Amino acid sequence: MPSIPIKVFLVEDSPVALTILQRVLNNSPEIQIVGTASNGVIALRQIPILKPDLVCTDLLMSKMDGLEFSQQLMAVYPIPILVISDLVTNKDSTKIEQLIEAGVLDVFPKPKTGFIQDYEKQQQALVQKIKLLSGVKVFSKRNKSLSSTKITHQIPSNFNFTNDIFSKQKYKIVTIGVSTGGPKALQTILKKLPADFPLPIVCIQHITDGFLNSFIDWLDADCSLNIKVAERGEKPLPGIVYFAPEQYHLELDFKGKFIYSDAPPINSHRPSVTISFTSIAQFYGKQAIAILLTGMGKDGVLGMEKIYHIGGMTIAQDEATSIIFGMPKEAIKLGIVQQILPLQEIAYALMELVGYNNKINNFP
Repeated sequence: MPSIPIKVFLVEDSPVALTILQRVLNNSPEIQIVGTASNGVIALRQIPILKPDLVCTDLLMSKMDGLEFSQQLMAVYPIPILVISDLVTNKDSTKIEQLIEAGVLDVFPKPKTGFIQDYEKQQQALVQKIKLLSGVKVFSKRNKSLSSTKITHQIPSNFNFTNDIFSKQKYKIVTIGVSTGGPKALQTILKKLPADFPLPIVCIQHITDGFLNSFIDWLDADCSLNIKVAERGEKPLPGIVYFAPEQYHLELDFKGKFIYSDAPPINSHRPSVTISFTSIAQFYGKQAIAILLTGMGKDGVLGMEKIYHIGGMTIAQDEATSIIFGMPKEAIKLGIVQQILPLQEIAYALMELVGYNNKINNFP
């Protein structure tokens, strides 16, 4: 029995770009274009009637641009949104913040030449991105339950994280794996950690090429910790958050220094969470803390399994706060997760594990 195609609505003010997008997506039997609009004003009227599974929108448009359109759509008709634009993939960290806050799930780079041949080269990647995002659960941005929590560098008195088995373990590194929904999830965690957090944090985020540096700039401006791309030959230091570079696996050598690998992607991902988790397990052993957050698929599960069996701490985001409960779910099913926590509580768990519950008065 043939599968039901994914219903897509396109918002694009360039007639040429719209025609090309329609042609490219119509080549996929898995996608059905149910409507188009030349600006956000028209789209806001049509989308609730046509009920697509996903909206693809340009960013720079007349009458109402993609950002304002996304903000208004998510307030009245929450739906997965993919921005197709080259305007937010290089330098504009402010725009990245605004899009994430608006509820946009991801950005896909528009070919700079505008030729159909260049669109066709990206067809497979675009179709895969649409398939991934179309099933994501989203919520009205009027609901501020995840984003309006008061930021504090203290563990709330009502927070209950007990794990006597690991209470005496001295941890030396935190590593986090995350995919779809990751930018907002990481912001929620990292913003709550103090500048003198005593461990390095290594993050592997599946993200569209060209999006990473702007994302890091935004996080760095919003958090007390220093945030950067890990450099070759650098040794992880406390109080710094390191991200795997685009298109490379991030590992540690025998001295504990970062190295890049261009080995083949794992489950279509490079960087791969599993590659980094495995390398960290080999160097840090039971002194590692591994966290899996929202994301599709199984990347990171086999690496977390190694950290679990070697005696490290393993944490997974719970289903209720995950945009996609894929990666955490697979780890939980395997029985390798010691703590399943709501997103808002993971930072407090980290502070508890490194002893900040006894040093609250030292917080900035």
